[in-house]
Amino acid sequence: MESAQRRLPVGNVQMDPMAFTYLPRTSPESVGVSSPNIVAFVQAVNRSGIGLHSFMLLRKGAVIAEGWWEPYQKHDVHLLYSLSKSFTSTAVGLAVQDGSLSLDDPVISFFPDETPTNPCENLKAMKVRHLLSMSCGHAKDDMADMYAREDGNWVRGFLERDVEFKPGTHFLYNSSASYILSAIVQHVTGSTVLDYLGPRLLDPIGIEQATWEMSPQGINTGGWGMSVTTEAIARFGQLYLQKGAWNGQIIMSEEWIAEATRAHVSNGSNPDSDWEQGYGFQFWRCRNDCYRGDGAFGQYCIVMPDKEMVVAITSAVDNMQDVLNLVWEHLLPAVKSDRLTEDYAAQRALARELVALQLTGPEGYSVSTLRDTISGKTYRRSEGEGDIQWCRFDLSPSEGFGPGECRLTICRGGIEHTIRAGGVEWIHGESDIETPGQKIAAFGAWVKDDLYEMKIVDTRSPSGATIRASFSGDRVELTTTLQYRFGPPEGPSFVGQAC
Repeated sequence: MESAQRRLPVGNVQMDPMAFTYLPRTSPESVGVSSPNIVAFVQAVNRSGIGLHSFMLLRKGAVIAEGWWEPYQKHDVHLLYSLSKSFTSTAVGLAVQDGSLSLDDPVISFFPDETPTNPCENLKAMKVRHLLSMSCGHAKDDMADMYAREDGNWVRGFLERDVEFKPGTHFLYNSSASYILSAIVQHVTGSTVLDYLGPRLLDPIGIEQATWEMSPQGINTGGWGMSVTTEAIARFGQLYLQKGAWNGQIIMSEEWIAEATRAHVSNGSNPDSDWEQGYGFQFWRCRNDCYRGDGAFGQYCIVMPDKEMVVAITSAVDNMQDVLNLVWEHLLPAVKSDRLTEDYAAQRALARELVALQLTGPEGYSVSTLRDTISGKTYRRSEGEGDIQWCRFDLSPSEGFGPGECRLTICRGGIEHTIRAGGVEWIHGESDIETPGQKIAAFGAWVKDDLYEMKIVDTRSPSGATIRASFSGDRVELTTTLQYRFGPPEGPSFVGQAC
């Protein structure tokens, strides 16, 4: 799927060009936050093995703690998955402010050419507000069917679906509804959501490098597919915390912020679940009177109005509730007052924790007794079918090799791809084995003397892969497990014989 990127054209908002380039940094205590609490949060994350990639903590508009788990880095954009929905909601709010649409406009009024000849009463009753609150009346999210349409017309696919419930009466988390919101914004403004947000939101609050996937119709996907930096997530949350104001300008109305972040529909009654506290306009209500935008595998923009605090997190996690539990346990109670006595010892401890952040690689040894036997050999496919023709492991120390480094070359579909994995640290690189120019990092270890494991991560998304190579005589067997992406976990496999 295509991805569009903005390159900061001059927008229609008057602003000081330097006003957005820097978020102030200050000590936690200077804004009334306990450094030991933040230390406890970071240590709890590391102990639990939760795969955070980054976090940034703001209070009163200043960054008081920030960290990136190597190999993730500060200036990298990160795929947001459904956190994109909150940006789409913001575009709708700006279009409402501009007078381009209203919350009570019927959805079919925007798409007469795609609307069925005899729309059902529930489809005719569906309004923009119902798309925003995930209460448009569907019994299931048929996004997969829309993807599969041969004509690529996702709007028509949405409008042809059955609408089983009266709009406004039934909650269903429905990414296709968010796509239709994006299509509506594009219809009434003539711009994609990304381009529309540029001069109205992204430029004024200092969000650069934003990209967004496109549908076959050239519409931003709306419910997913946006990528920005961690600081961009924090800026977005700070704008909402400040009720739409930024550097003396009103970017969004206070009334819209309040409307977008209140509960419009019930989504459950479990008091211990942050997914059952009510749903707003593409924002989740949380426990502790907070709200958030979030995305699959652990992308968060958490706003704590009563604490004047924002938490931005990117990650790759199996249980998203686990991350929120740690936020409520450690960061929520960290706010003590408007100002505290500086705790220099705790601040130094926090700095040490943050500078040492690193995701763990495979556990094992950096070398094997088989190194010289294996290194440089080409293994050609000897069993089964697949698009991997051969592979080679280069392991022998030489100029330019790091300690324990492995260079795995795979010939796939007639094209050679080489991945460098560090033995004592992550090695950053680029690969086109899946998508051109994909930014990756890799770490490897010998789990056993005849079993090598390489962990690869996409440093711009939650996704990753683990390749395991089992050696026996002149034979190698490769298996690949895919992580933190939708679809089956099994990746390419290969059995080869040395030649």
